[in-house]
Amino acid sequence: MGAIVLGDFVEVLDEATKGKVVAIENNSITIETEDGFALVFSRDQLVKSGGAIEVTNYEAFQVKKTKETPKKKKRRVVKPKERNLPKMEVDLHIHQLTPSTRGMTNFDMLNLQLDTAKRQLEFAIGKRIQKVVFIHGVGEGVLKEELKYLFKKYPVDFYDAKYQKYGLGATEVYIYQNP
Repeated sequence: MGAIVLGDFVEVLDEATKGKVVAIENNSITIETEDGFALVFSRDQLVKSGGAIEVTNYEAFQVKKTKETPKKKKRRVVKPKERNLPKMEVDLHIHQLTPSTRGMTNFDMLNLQLDTAKRQLEFAIGKRIQKVVFIHGVGEGVLKEELKYLFKKYPVDFYDAKYQKYGLGATEVYIYQNP
């Protein structure tokens, strides 16, 4: 825009002040505001204004506001096949629950598995997760029967999980949600 000279209209950077240059001494420039006040600023605090286009602070704010609007997030399309997949899997194999079974009786191991199942089921109910698969393995069926007894105490439906994925060693639980 060029150097600032007497008679130029200027604006103060980072302030809503503008006026006409009435005096220049070295690096100090005195301006007369629109209200008639004489204020002194250094040359680097001022910019020339006027000319064909003048932007008000309100217009600058509006431009800034439109640039800052966040873009809409794209929703991930869930395929019908994926919609029916269970949201949560709980592996109740004893080696998944504890680093060592040394010193544990079969009763202790079964109680650890059942406590884990109960805790995870209550977590899923609290978080409104609708489907949970409990992987218990085939074995002699003791854990599976104990799980059935546990599930009867909750507002759930349970059935064998998908054979293709889990074989006979898993039970899927459908949790009824209150609207």
